[in-house]
This record gives sequence, structure tokens and C-alpha cells, in this order.
Amino acid sequence: MEKVITLEEALDRIAELEKENAELREEVEYYKNRKASGRQKHNAKWMAIYNDFVVCYEGGMTMVEIAKRNNISERSIYRYKAYYDKLRETAEKDLLR
Repeated sequence: MEKVITLEEALDRIAELEKENAELREEVEYYKNRKASGRQKHNAKWMAIYNDFVVCYEGGMTMVEIAKRNNISERSIYRYKAYYDKLRETAEKDLLR
């Protein structure tokens, strides 16, 4: 950065920096608002099926029955179960503290 000698040069430099800031803010907004690619983890549909899984699983239904009920694969149901187990484990650890 060069040394500013006059008030006019300082004001010009400030104007340049403000313009650069505005451009950078626009770029940040673009990245904040862009849609991520791939599966959206834990979106509304995922949470609805997960909540139904919890009710059915705690009610004693089998994994196959829950999968058929929600029209999803058994593999997905086991992913829900892994998430469920992880949450329960975290909750139990918190209770012990």
C-alpha cells in the first residue's frame, strides 16, 4: 500500500475500498444463499420419517415393517436407527454428568 499524501487521495482510496467491500459482500451473500449439492441432511421429509421411525421402533415394530410403512429401503431404516442410537447415547452421557 502506498503512502497517502493528500486528503483527496485519501478520499479516493476510501471510495475504492468501499466499492471493493460492496463487491465482497455480494460474493459472500452468493455463497451463503447458494444451494448445496447432494442430499440435504435432516430436511423436513427426513425428520418426518425419522419421527415416525422413533414411534414405530419404540412401539416394537420390526425394521422391515417400518421400512415398508414409510416406503423406504431397509438400509435407510438402519441409518435412522444409527442416528437414533447416537442421540440416545449422547443423552445418556448428558444425564450422567
